[in-house]
Amino acid sequence: MSNPDSIVVKVPATTANLGAGFDCIGAALEFYNEFAFSLSQDDTTFTVEGEGADKITLDENNLLYQSFLYYYQQLNLTPPKVNISIKINVPLARGLGSSATAIIAGLLGANHFSSHSLTQTELLEMAIALEGHPDNVVPALLGNCILSVGEKGNWHFVPINCHEKIKFIVAIPDFELSTESARKVLRPHLTYNEAVYNIAHLGLLIKALETGNENWLKEALQDKLHQPYRKSLIKGYDEIYQAVINAGGYGMVISGAGPTLLALTSEQNQETVTQGMAQTWASLGVNAIVKCLNLNTQGAISE
Repeated sequence: MSNPDSIVVKVPATTANLGAGFDCIGAALEFYNEFAFSLSQDDTTFTVEGEGADKITLDENNLLYQSFLYYYQQLNLTPPKVNISIKINVPLARGLGSSATAIIAGLLGANHFSSHSLTQTELLEMAIALEGHPDNVVPALLGNCILSVGEKGNWHFVPINCHEKIKFIVAIPDFELSTESARKVLRPHLTYNEAVYNIAHLGLLIKALETGNENWLKEALQDKLHQPYRKSLIKGYDEIYQAVINAGGYGMVISGAGPTLLALTSEQNQETVTQGMAQTWASLGVNAIVKCLNLNTQGAISE
């Protein structure tokens, strides 16, 4: 039975875009940040541990706490004082939804202590307002691979049932890339041909993920909206892409805004793809953590 005076929230990392699904598709992965809240008799306090803990703001500007406060502001309620403990596993500014984990945890923590328990849909509306787009926050809360379509007050969250044969391999380098920097390199306008290209590839991507069709996947992971421009910000992108293909992978995409790279492959080739990505980046002088992660199907968990 949960304790009304405390709550622990585990939120999965997410990988967004998956190539042609720019700003509308995201998938939750078995890789978590953990957040603990307990009511305080005094002031709100913060403790943080894990990689990047020294970069976390420990005051009212903390994204987790801003999300916590935002909940109460929207309901015109007074927020309680809380002790907050953060355990970081998902690295910051790497394209794996670290900010989404903080936003979802802040809202779930606030909802736990609130006298007005909100629905999942209402929490997602708040999360999207805070993040600016749905592709990371929606799967972070719901789990699975999700296509988000719509606008404020009229969202549709459509699950994409990824075929069990598809394996997700993330290559996380030891350098950061801010979403702001990644947005700046995007072109302000597209041609009709480019728009049609991405529309067709998004449709194919959904069917390829559901069926595991190898030929469809190899084509569906192509994109003309963001990857051709962002790859210049990621050292060794072309070399690693070729290593994935040589190792039998279906293809490779930029995870979120990067710099983490995501390869999709079969179980049969997951080891050779993992080794190929790690060895290629190492040969270019970049230290990277490369791991195969399962799709998370539960989303955020509260205890």
